[in-house]
Amino acid sequence: MATASQFGVQVHDLMHRPGNMRSVELDVTLNEVMGDGAMTIPSGAVIETDLKLESVHEGILATGEVFATAVGECSRCLDELKTPVEVDFQELFAYSGTEEDDFTVSDEQIDLEPVIRDAIVLSLPFQPVCSEDCLGLCPDCGLKLAENPDHVHEQRVDSRWTELLKFKEE
Repeated sequence: MATASQFGVQVHDLMHRPGNMRSVELDVTLNEVMGDGAMTIPSGAVIETDLKLESVHEGILATGEVFATAVGECSRCLDELKTPVEVDFQELFAYSGTEEDDFTVSDEQIDLEPVIRDAIVLSLPFQPVCSEDCLGLCPDCGLKLAENPDHVHEQRVDSRWTELLKFKEE
């Protein structure tokens, strides 16, 4: 049964022919969002993969570079961000897996989705910022501090002192 993955690549011409190699350009339009943190690759985005497939005795060695654009928001000022993603990967797809987490050649295809997903998601920033010197938002009123770096509020009085302030006013 053939793999239904968008990232499936036929390798029948390389199977059991050590030393043979083939280059593939794989462009995939995502059907669903990739990632679930502060930055994601949105549904409908194109993931470009430059791939080199090489037949070795144990299976097919896939080496590639992945290019995409991640979107999200700055963790300090909440501005929208678009960040280019460029990651490399290398994975062996064995003819017969020996462990549960081995990647295998199945029906003369390899499914690159878990490899590409892991490479992209692990490269996305956990707390993205629009710039290293981003000042963020005012914790009191939410004003963007980059627009007014000298922004200040009247110092709040600790609620534990309110009764003493009443006494002072009398």
